[in-house]
Amino acid sequence: MAPHGQGTDAILEPTVAQVEKHPISSILIIIAMQTEALPVVNKFRLTENPHSLFPKGVPWVHYHGSYKEITINLVWPGKDLTFGVDNVGTISASLLTYASIQALQPDLIINAGTAGGFKVFDLYGVGLRQVFSTPNLLKELNLKIGKLSTGDSLDMSPQDEASVTANDATIKDMEGAAVAYVAELLKVPAIFIKAVTDIVDGEKPTTEEFLQNLASVTAALDQSVTRVIDFISGKCLSEL
Repeated sequence: MAPHGQGTDAILEPTVAQVEKHPISSILIIIAMQTEALPVVNKFRLTENPHSLFPKGVPWVHYHGSYKEITINLVWPGKDLTFGVDNVGTISASLLTYASIQALQPDLIINAGTAGGFKVFDLYGVGLRQVFSTPNLLKELNLKIGKLSTGDSLDMSPQDEASVTANDATIKDMEGAAVAYVAELLKVPAIFIKAVTDIVDGEKPTTEEFLQNLASVTAALDQSVTRVIDFISGKCLSEL
């Protein structure tokens, strides 16, 4: 008889080491905006799932397909049912991440999207949520690593800017922290790929620069996501 609290489920549950040595077979890509998502959907020839995985009434969209030996699921939160704009921000991101993990049980999450960059920042930082470490991926693909801050507004209040600067952040998005929180809560490793559309503390108005650069930056994002998935193919988490 198994000791109290150590039944069959506990015995069969894989260890962290076992999970990290298992080849990655399922990736969940979370993208906030349709403009960001469609190049990736087209690149990997993903198809929209006509049978929603999600609660009735939500506008969330699910694309799926396979690439090499990996099953790719891409989700984006769709358009707001009242205003018709993309459902950006932390609330949509956290709800969609939670529901997608429950429905799809991915080996790895990739949160891809655009972000704003900073031209000035201080040299100190305080407690940040750690994402999955990928030293081999960074070295092989020569990608830059930075601290990501997240807020629900495209522009920043003086209080937001002070907090971002105090934490030594180099880019700002509207979803990353929410995805990281849910991924950590449900113990799914997550990595983040961000392409910079605008300089948040630069001379140009944020919205103007964001819209001006969005098309070219999403093309660069598409290329980076493809390179990352090519690198991941056939590898285990411990090899990233």
